[in-house]
Amino acid sequence: MIPAALQEIIDFFEPLPEAERRENLIHYAEAAALQARKSGLIYDLEEVRKDQECSDTVGVFLYLDGEGCVQFAIELGPKIQTLTKALATILCRGLNGSLPNEILAVSSDFVPRIVGADLVRLRSQTIYYLLGRMQTAVKTLMLQSCL
Repeated sequence: MIPAALQEIIDFFEPLPEAERRENLIHYAEAAALQARKSGLIYDLEEVRKDQECSDTVGVFLYLDGEGCVQFAIELGPKIQTLTKALATILCRGLNGSLPNEILAVSSDFVPRIVGADLVRLRSQTIYYLLGRMQTAVKTLMLQSCL
């Protein structure tokens, strides 16, 4: 089950030849800074850390809007690579506005449909990192909400 906004992104990338796919991933990477925290907004969960799977610090921020949907912000350290920046933008745009259970139900098998098999092979260790971090943040928030 994939949220509609993420499915639209997949549908855009999937038919592209490799050269166009990479060009569009670069455009998404250039928009990564737009996914940062918004000034004055209070987030329900803020998690900033550097994990072994990633080259620099990644901050995952989220809040539940008035309808119970998740809104993400992502902040990436300066050493984060282009593909990770692109995926940060794609995941924020594709998952924002989804219900927590919808986000937790997303399987990572959509990633090769966006980035292509070649990049998945080259970056297999880090390619799924952000989705996992975002899903973990949602689980944490749900557990905190139950307390």
